[in-house]
Amino acid sequence: MYAQLREKADELAGVLWREHTVYRERGGGVVIRGEHVRRWISLAPTGGKDRALLRAGRILDGGTTAPARTEVVVDLTAGTAELATVCRRLLAEVAAAAEPAPGPSRAGRPGERGRGKGKPGRTARAARPGRRPRRERHTSPGSWFVLLCVVAVLGAWLYGLFGQYRY
Repeated sequence: MYAQLREKADELAGVLWREHTVYRERGGGVVIRGEHVRRWISLAPTGGKDRALLRAGRILDGGTTAPARTEVVVDLTAGTAELATVCRRLLAEVAAAAEPAPGPSRAGRPGERGRGKGKPGRTARAARPGRRPRRERHTSPGSWFVLLCVVAVLGAWLYGLFGQYRY
């Protein structure tokens, strides 16, 4: 099955991208990386004969691969052109999901200069459900316990070093 996946991956890579890297992944599948378009495609074996799981995703800034955004089971007996069409559709979905949604711009509003904390262009993180927002940072009881243990060990060592009476 790996030989068939590798052969199809080489054909697909040649059709889809001029610059590409094809390699084997841990699960026995084949990955096609297009660094110049910052996308990847994976062909993984399924339980069926002549069928493969086709997944597509993004390549992040550091070169690591983001989890698959889309996936579909394809028939490997189909021609390369049909598989390339499916790949292009998946890549278009990944590209559409990667683009930020257009929202209202905050530029040009009066009285909002200098209020932003943090880096420009960053949005605030959403609050986790079920948790109340933190107002201040407090030292947790676990941190106090660790600090107390360190002080106790330091005190015992100093007592052993200087606390004995010498007659």
